[in-house]
Amino acid sequence: MAYALARLPATYAACAAVFAEARRMAPEFAPARLVDAGSGPGGGSWAALDAFPTLTSVAWLDASPPFLALAGRLAADGPAPLAAADARKVDLTAEADLPPGDLVMASYALAEIPQPAQAALVRRLWAGTEGLLALVEPGTPAGYARILAARDALIQDGAVILAPCPHHAACPLAGEDGRHHGFPGWCHFAVRLPRSRDHRLAKGAEAPFEDEKFSYLVALRPQVAAATRGARVLAPPRAGKPGIELRLCTPDGAAEGRFVARRDKTAHARARRLDWADVFD
Repeated sequence: MAYALARLPATYAACAAVFAEARRMAPEFAPARLVDAGSGPGGGSWAALDAFPTLTSVAWLDASPPFLALAGRLAADGPAPLAAADARKVDLTAEADLPPGDLVMASYALAEIPQPAQAALVRRLWAGTEGLLALVEPGTPAGYARILAARDALIQDGAVILAPCPHHAACPLAGEDGRHHGFPGWCHFAVRLPRSRDHRLAKGAEAPFEDEKFSYLVALRPQVAAATRGARVLAPPRAGKPGIELRLCTPDGAAEGRFVARRDKTAHARARRLDWADVFD
């Protein structure tokens, strides 16, 4: 319960941000079956159901019976797909087949898997994905490295990378060039979420909000219709009197700065509405 109070709100918020972007870029995607690998207390599944109300069945896969039991208690009076979720005690590092799903997710789960087994797990998750696969990890260099390795494996297996990457080329932030021209050293984003009284008490915190930093990846089967990918804003825009500075990952695989001058009123007005993680048109 302490873990749920401390971590479930941030897990939900990060997953909700990821699924909102997935829905924006694939608006016709209407999954019926959700598979939540490494589900924990189920926070990611709640975010998935909020984003995709077409879901009719949910499978929770986790190695921890206490977490599966807690997920069931939290969902007992919730929406029907969650209240009737299929909770399975599963060792994700085993070679057994995983259940298929239209929407498959693993949020904050790869970190719990030994590094040599992570790529194999991603490939097994992808093998069971009939529509969209979403991976979410902490927004740290280590979390980004896990997402980057998963990205390489998925591209090799024929996945279409929908977000946040606008391309299939090598990540321009990887390696020694990652911090050039004011870019962050790794690809990550942030979402601000409110803290309840119990949340603050569980964390020993006073602020009524917290910023959850996360790295993520959304991969699609080629047959799923999706919008054209545009340049992604990789850092908070920097606004000054002359204009706005943006740090972008572009569809041609480059990380580059873009300056939008105040004198260009139309472009500047559009740039002012952009935030970290948005798509730059």
